This record gives sequence, C-alpha cells and structure tokens, in this order.
Amino acid sequence: MNKGKSIWQEQMKPIEYPRLSRTMKREAVVIGGGLAGILTAYFLQSRGMDVAVLEADRIGSGQTENTTAKITIQHGAVYHKLLSWFGKDGAGEYARRNQQAIEDYEQIVQKEKIDCDFKRLPSFLYTIKQREILRQEERAARSLGISCKVKGDTELPIEIAGALEFSDQAQFHPLKFLTAVSRGLEIYERTPVLKVEGNRIFTPRGGVLAQTIVFASHYPFINRPGYYFMRMHQERSYAAALENAQPLEGMYYGIDQDAGWSFRSEQDRLIIGGGNHRTGDMPEEDPYEKLLAASKEFWPGCRPAACWSAQDCMTADQVPFIGRFSRRTPGWYVATGFNKWGMTHSMAAARLLTEEILDQQDEKESIFSPRRFKWSKEPFSMLRDGAITSKNLFMAWAGASPKCPHLGCRLDWNPFEKTWECQCHGSRFDKDGKLLAGPAQTRLIQKGEKR
Repeated sequence: MNKGKSIWQEQMKPIEYPRLSRTMKREAVVIGGGLAGILTAYFLQSRGMDVAVLEADRIGSGQTENTTAKITIQHGAVYHKLLSWFGKDGAGEYARRNQQAIEDYEQIVQKEKIDCDFKRLPSFLYTIKQREILRQEERAARSLGISCKVKGDTELPIEIAGALEFSDQAQFHPLKFLTAVSRGLEIYERTPVLKVEGNRIFTPRGGVLAQTIVFASHYPFINRPGYYFMRMHQERSYAAALENAQPLEGMYYGIDQDAGWSFRSEQDRLIIGGGNHRTGDMPEEDPYEKLLAASKEFWPGCRPAACWSAQDCMTADQVPFIGRFSRRTPGWYVATGFNKWGMTHSMAAARLLTEEILDQQDEKESIFSPRRFKWSKEPFSMLRDGAITSKNLFMAWAGASPKCPHLGCRLDWNPFEKTWECQCHGSRFDKDGKLLAGPAQTRLIQKGEKR
C-alpha cells in the first residue's frame, strides 16, 4: 500500500516549470499554483491580462493533489445555516456561484478537450440517525431553487435514516485537469514568495512588480493587514483508495460526527474519506487505522491501494474569503477558507476574482467578501482560537518543544504521520524540519541547529 501519496499523484505528474531567476514586471501575479491560482490566471489571461503564477513547490502539490475531487453544491448541511446567517440573498449567491462552478468545469473540459474523467452524477448527504436535519436542509435548499429530495435508501452498504440527493453534480481527476488548463500560462515553480510590499513581490532569485496581486496560497502567509490567522483554523482529514470494493454510482457525504464518511468511485477503486480533526490536536487512535477498519466493515473483502491526508482552512461561518485582501492594500486579492470543498470553491473564486479585477465589481455586499463580519459567529470563533493560541504560546515559552516559525506557537508531534504540527494556525513540518504546509514560510529550526 502506498501511504502518503494520493491516487492522483500515482496516476499523473504535472508538467515541470522553471524557477523565477530575474526581476520582471507583469499586470498581475497569482501567488499559489493550486487549482484556485491556476484557474484565476487562466481566466485573467483569457481576458487579455498579462499574468504570471508563482508556486513555492510544484503546481498542484498542495491541497489539489490531496482532494477527493468532488465538484458539488452539496457542502454538508449548510443551506439552512446560510439562510439564518446571511438571508436569502447571501445563501442564494453561495448556491449560484457553486452551481456555476460545475457548469464552468464542464465548459472548460469541452472547450479545451481535456481528458480528466469528468463525470456528472448525483451527490448524497446521508445520515444514520439525523433524518430531521436532512428534511430541514431539503426545505432550505428548495427555497433557494436547488432541486433535491430525501430518499430512504441508497446503494451504500450502511443502514441509514435517510439521504438527501442533489442531482447532476460532478467528479473528475484534479491533476489531469490542472495539467491541461495550466498549458499556455506563465508559471514559475520552486519560487517561494518571501514578502510582498505594495506592488513588489520578492522571491529568492528575483522579483515581480505587479499592479494586481492574488493570494491563492491556501493560507495567507501575510498576517497584517487582513488578520486571516485570527479568522481561520486548519483541519486534517484522511482518505484511502480501496480495491475490491463495491463501485458507487453517486458521491456521498455523511453528516454524523462519529460516522460521517465520504465516498466516491474512481475507475475500479473506491475512495473513502473522513476522520476530521484540528491540525495539531492529535486523535487518540491512528486515523488511517480507523479509516481502514471502517472500510473492512463496509466491504470485508477490500484492500487499500493508497492512503493519504489533506488539510483545509476552516472559517467560522463556513463561507470562503474571496475578494479584496484588505481595505489598506489596493490591488491585493485573496481566495482562502474553502472549508473542505476546494474544487468547487476554486472555480467560484477564480470567476469572482476575475470579475472584481477586470470589471471593477465591488465585492462588499457579496457573501464571500473578506470584509464581512458575522457577530453571531466570528467573535466566538476568534475567542476560541485566541485561547488556543495563547495556551500554545505559553507552552512554547515554558517547554522544550519546537516552536513554529510563523508566530512562535508550540509544535506537537504527530506520531501517525511523523510530522510536527501547529495547533494555532496549522503549519506542518516533517521530522527533519522541512516545511510541508503554511502559513509558516521557513523550515523548522530544531534544537541544536544553527540558523
């Protein structure tokens, strides 16, 4: 079994691009070569803009290669909450943007003749014991014009209380799509951005002067302004590709806390996902073993072909931050906080940012606006996350554990993945200190090492 690499990585290696080794000027720069960054550059360039992409590692090497690759407007039991927090206009915009994202994927696949296993199929929200939540979500979704219906049974080998079906959703191979859509773009790999000052971007071997800068690097590495490190936390989840398991005609996502597994087929394999927890907050049980034990329970004859993990930025109100980075930084834009639904939100973000940048649309009233502030949700989340940060800063000061180079929080050792992890903001490092995930920008300097 291949542990640590997704099946997308096994099946596809993206094209290699050069490092940036000079100083240049462009109309726009996108920082981050995941799907959100590549699609933003794709749309901006298609509208005639001179744009370059800067990627710290390889394109698609962050969360894009670790996704389960569902393209859907069904994002858990979310629409009842969105109606309560943002009203019909805000919840309706969320649904429309994500529905348009599905259509955009299909149009690009057809236009560019991309062979990426794109397939339309239904998506199901299922529960073992919370049928009333499905009924509530059905009413909310239908009030927004979304076609859906509650069913009493599915093809899953699980006894359920009900499932809410959303028809005509989609799935695909993310790296095949990313590789195809990136052709023709100006991309620089292994080019980490060290800092951004105004319209100047600094990298180890060169720099770029740009009027428009898009931060699409998963988690913004600039702390001020914007203060995104106070407005999000990161969570880990786990996935396995199973052989000799029942193929499924739909995609599935469970809403039960202890049994909320995700399923979808990929050719002759079945992908199961779950085991969510805050980064750095270690589960008692090996999440891979828990995942595989559930797989054996559902399909006794199955065997794992690959296991991998992913990391997601989580916002307090379950809506991404897409728009102007802050009031104090004209020309800066951001796309972050995709809340486990990165494939759909990446496309929605690319479309929305392109409109704001080129059509000069003001996102102030958008549900996705980074300038929004929900008194019902964000203060509580900020207080909770602030308490976690304060605790870990104190423990880092008082103890011998390594400190995260981002803001100095204590790092915890993850024995299941052999990594150092920051519970405050989600940075991760391997056992030798190599940076695996931000917002930290530098490797971990461990005790006894020289800087």
